[in-house]
Amino acid sequence: MGGENVSLVFKLYCLTVMTLVAATYTVVLRYTRTISSGDLYFSTTAVCITEVIKLILSLGMLAKETGSPIRLKNSIVEHVFFSPKELLKLSVPSIVYAVQNNMAFLALSNLDAAVYQVTYQLKIPCTALCTVLMLNRSLSQLQWFSVFMLCGGVTLVQWKPAEATKVQIEQNPFLGFIAIAVAVLCSGFAGVYFEKVLKSSDTSLWVRNIQMYLSGIVVTLIGVYITDGEKVLEKGFFFGYTPWVLFVVFLASLGGLYTSVVVKYTDNIMKGFSAAAAIVLSTVASVILFGLQITFTFTSGATLVCISIYLYGLPKQDTPKMSRQDTDSESKQKLITV
Repeated sequence: MGGENVSLVFKLYCLTVMTLVAATYTVVLRYTRTISSGDLYFSTTAVCITEVIKLILSLGMLAKETGSPIRLKNSIVEHVFFSPKELLKLSVPSIVYAVQNNMAFLALSNLDAAVYQVTYQLKIPCTALCTVLMLNRSLSQLQWFSVFMLCGGVTLVQWKPAEATKVQIEQNPFLGFIAIAVAVLCSGFAGVYFEKVLKSSDTSLWVRNIQMYLSGIVVTLIGVYITDGEKVLEKGFFFGYTPWVLFVVFLASLGGLYTSVVVKYTDNIMKGFSAAAAIVLSTVASVILFGLQITFTFTSGATLVCISIYLYGLPKQDTPKMSRQDTDSESKQKLITV
């Protein structure tokens, strides 16, 4: 963050791409689950394919980092084939993230993209709580205030969920909220757990990602077998896939990896603006595509959430005397807990 010497133009580029990816992902996923024509695809297979693409992208980044095929091969052999304990350790966040990703599909099948985008910001207080409990860190009074403000804003949004007139399928808003609640719990725990694993050694981030995505592929394949096994055998793994579904998979694969790069070169304030902008874009798209009826409670709640995100990202006032080690630790936390 502070030590990265990059131009304002590059930061704005990162901010724009991250915002567009976040907003577009929720809107397009919602479209494929509710009003897209054709047979409905299996969400479990989409999650599995996402893990495969993330693994390929991480291998590409590790190849760039190592600089030669020989060093890439040695790194994979050392950290994958000869490190079963590390693979087992990374299987924990793999399972949790698999649940989270499947919950996103369930939530967006029952809630509008804008409502989802606002409510999903509960990942911020969840991550904050996990950080306090698992890493023994502390939050400032302003951060605690912003956490409660965010929860209040989400409560307003969910108090009387906005309706989408162009969605023809039957929806269960309560089920959608439960799915988001599970997703944010998974996001908070898995993010902090992954940070602890990263801090336990000097192993490359991309190596850790490869270890996690390998476990993730196994976990999601098991999920496909348990949830949709018979249907997949009958209709095929790619049943119901359209270009829009492939676009969803692409955005899901790109989003997580790109966010880490974005946060490395920006700061929490810019990340807060990005989240707020994604909420606005999702709302506009939902009004146009799904006929979302904006209510006063939704507007009030979304506004509170946007303000709380900004306040949470403000730098602490008592940090000038922080040690270099604490600063590095905080920087790594920002990289991982997005």
